[in-house]
Amino acid sequence: MKIATKMIHAGATPDPSTGAIMTPIYQTSTYVQEAPGKNKGFEYARSQNPTRKALEEAFAIIENGKFGLAFSSGVAATDAVIKLLEPGDEVICANDMYGGTYRLFTKVFEKFGIRFFYVDTTNAANVAAAITTKTKLVWLETPTNPLMNITDIEAVAAITKPKNILLAVDNTFASPYLQNPLDLGADIVMHSVTKYLGGHSDVIQGALMMNSAELREKLYFIQKSCGAVPGPMDCFLVLRGIKTLHVRMKQHCENGKIIANWLRKHPKVAKVYWPGFEDSHGYAVAKKQMRDFGGMLSFTLKDDSMENATRVLSSTHLFSLAESLGGVESLINHPASMTHASIPREERLKNGLTDSLIRLSIGIEDAEDLIADLEKAIG
Repeated sequence: MKIATKMIHAGATPDPSTGAIMTPIYQTSTYVQEAPGKNKGFEYARSQNPTRKALEEAFAIIENGKFGLAFSSGVAATDAVIKLLEPGDEVICANDMYGGTYRLFTKVFEKFGIRFFYVDTTNAANVAAAITTKTKLVWLETPTNPLMNITDIEAVAAITKPKNILLAVDNTFASPYLQNPLDLGADIVMHSVTKYLGGHSDVIQGALMMNSAELREKLYFIQKSCGAVPGPMDCFLVLRGIKTLHVRMKQHCENGKIIANWLRKHPKVAKVYWPGFEDSHGYAVAKKQMRDFGGMLSFTLKDDSMENATRVLSSTHLFSLAESLGGVESLINHPASMTHASIPREERLKNGLTDSLIRLSIGIEDAEDLIADLEKAIG
């Protein structure tokens, strides 16, 4: 099945009782049983819900996986993966990653005896060098947030598979339209569904996709036991969002390319971080494992003072100054004080995330209007 058809029909089965083409919103907390232990496949809404079930089936399909699980947020999905581990276990992570993930790892799980090691995963040899007998998980982002670094998923999988180390990939920036980590050897794919899968800045949700039935059962047990599940209305909104993912992503990618190239030529811009430049460090790998280069980019100004960055961030009109990304509207963001503020400044600077870095989530508006807005703001 071609990707556009898959996005529209994934998990979409007409309601058997009415023929409704959209999965109904099953707004219920419990289900009547015919006899003790005899039910219609649903017992209690934290464990199962028909709307969520349809969405979880869709998640699996769009990531070319066998199983999908929905969570109340992307961080909740990440939390479930780390709960597979035990005290003393070690995790290797990308040194450029979403601040909320870093905060979860360092402020929550480190005190339970799980150790996290941050390396430059753009070179798979760094991952291999960091592995010990205690390594149980490698956690990747590619492209990374916010520097758009690219990691070769196949190369890392070739290292982790023989050692029975789990490989999880945060695929949020790419979306299943651009990249499918399970096909490249990953064991688990995580999405902040809030972003491209939802696509309209109106829902908070996370997802995990996998092929292993054993892994699915372990993660389902955590989902059910810990209870970080989304409500049926949120699941309905994401089911609707997935249906237009392919058309939205085409426009995100087209606008992203136009604006990245425009910014690179701007006399006041010092550097643009976008994986689609042929001379960028990760271009060859991105071209190999992605279908396009996405609508996320970051840039710095030649006058890299915090004051100048603040002026630009506060001067746009079509680009709204806000956290998050992946919606149809364009957003401008200051990672150092917003999405990555939980990472200590010395760590941010060591990894190249400067105080003046500006991140853009390119929406699906007219590219000329977006450029005019940036031109006025940059000056």
